[in-house]
Parts: sequence; structure tokens; C-alpha cells
Amino acid sequence: TDAADLAGGGAAVAGPVVGGPVPAGSGEAAGGCPGPRPGTEARTRPLGPGQGWNFDGIPSVGRLYSARNGGRYSCTASVVASPGKDLVLTAAHCLVGVDTRQLYFVPRYTSAKPQPYGRFPVRRVFIDPRYRRLGPDKGAAYDVAFVEVGPRPDGRAVQNVVGANRLVTGGAYAQPDVMLIGHPAGAARPRACVNRTTKFTSRDAAIPGSFLRINCTGYPGGTSGGPFLAHYDARTRTGSVIGVIGGWKTGGDLPDTSYSSYFGAAVKALYATATR
Repeated sequence: TDAADLAGGGAAVAGPVVGGPVPAGSGEAAGGCPGPRPGTEARTRPLGPGQGWNFDGIPSVGRLYSARNGGRYSCTASVVASPGKDLVLTAAHCLVGVDTRQLYFVPRYTSAKPQPYGRFPVRRVFIDPRYRRLGPDKGAAYDVAFVEVGPRPDGRAVQNVVGANRLVTGGAYAQPDVMLIGHPAGAARPRACVNRTTKFTSRDAAIPGSFLRINCTGYPGGTSGGPFLAHYDARTRTGSVIGVIGGWKTGGDLPDTSYSSYFGAAVKALYATATR
């Protein structure tokens, strides 16, 4: 999908969508277990927009785990296309104050298959300095982070293994049919939902800014950092990422309404820094 197809003429900054998971060796995923079959991740979609459902996930979205405390769960993250094929996207509030040297990205986690494509160690984290300086309230407009991850033990980069979504900046706040994906803390499977996004402008001077808002049921703690995917392609299981759960009140104070910092010039500049 061309960036111009997005309402408002958003600009794609990461090239074309990269499709298709590539399990490790002989049709098997890392760890020797069979890779997920294409087309099984979203067998059933509820009738109404905004109704969340549990599903088996997509390869480019997964969990960030801490290597300490028995693999304690942190947040949701997703792969974005990059020249180094090693970049994932999440919310900044997931990473501030965290020992990122102990973090791993695990694509398409479920309790039945905890590491279907292996795990990828976090190498570097990129957060807008304004978010660090202002904090989660005053800096809510900058609640976005890029994470460079290393290869899995067989040397494969994450994008070559699971594909990637395309980062889009400068689009309209209002978008139709946006898929929201998140991994609720403690849940056996991730959650998906499709609904339109709208523009929300805060009237609280303590949390300034305008944000994307989406009504989707059942997104509690742990879903922070989950992608807002426009133009989701069921064949490649990728889309154009236009937001992540975060921003206003670090993603919202109700599980049925989620927010994202707007992906504008600040996110475009942060991506440029992360891919130098």
C-alpha cells in the first residue's frame, strides 16, 4: 500500500511492507517446534467494530521480556522495517527505568508456544530526550521508543525471520479499520480488535497534546506498546503502523479505550536516529 493511500497523505519512512515469516531451518521454528501455519492467526472476527478477541497472534508482534525474575513480562512490541532488519517499536514508558540489557523480544508469544521464532536480545534503545526530561505526563506526546535487537543464536535478524510492518508518519488522526494488537499481562494469547481511530486533544494541562484514540474492548496492563496497524494485509500478516498503545495516561486508564502518541515529525526524526 502506498503511503498516499492513507488519509491525510502520511509518509512511509521505512520502505515497503516486508512480508512473510521465515521459520528457522527445514520448515521449523527456533527451538525445533513447527512454525505457525499461515492463515491460522485470525480464524474468527467478531461482528461489531471495537470488539476485542483473543487469537494466536501474528509473527511481527510479540512480547518484551526481562531475563531476570524468571522471564518477567514487560510490554508489547512489533517489528518495523529498517535497513538493518533489526528494529522493533514499543512505548517509551515501557523502557524508562528498566535495565534494558536484560530484555528480549519474543515474536508471537503464546503460552502454548512461548518462543515459536526464538528470542532476540535488546541491544540499544532510542527514546526522545523530551520524554525522559518531561516524564510520562508532560511528555506524553513522545511516548514512543525504537529498540535495536540482536540476531537469534542462528544469526538470523528479526526482520528476516518474521517480516516487518511499515512505519508511517504524518497521516491523519482519523483512520478506518485499524487493527490493534496487544499482549495482556498473564494472558495465554494476544488480543486483536478492529475499529476506526479518532483524534483526542487533552484538556488537561498536566498531560498536553493530541493523540490517536481507539475504542477496543479488553486491553489492560501488558498491552502497552502494541501497534495500531492500518491497511492490515492478511496474506503477508503485516500493515502500516501508525501508533502504539501509550501516550495519554500511558495508553489510557480504561481497558476499553486506548491511545497513542501521534506519529509526526518527532517519530520520524527518532526513527532516523535509530537507523543511522
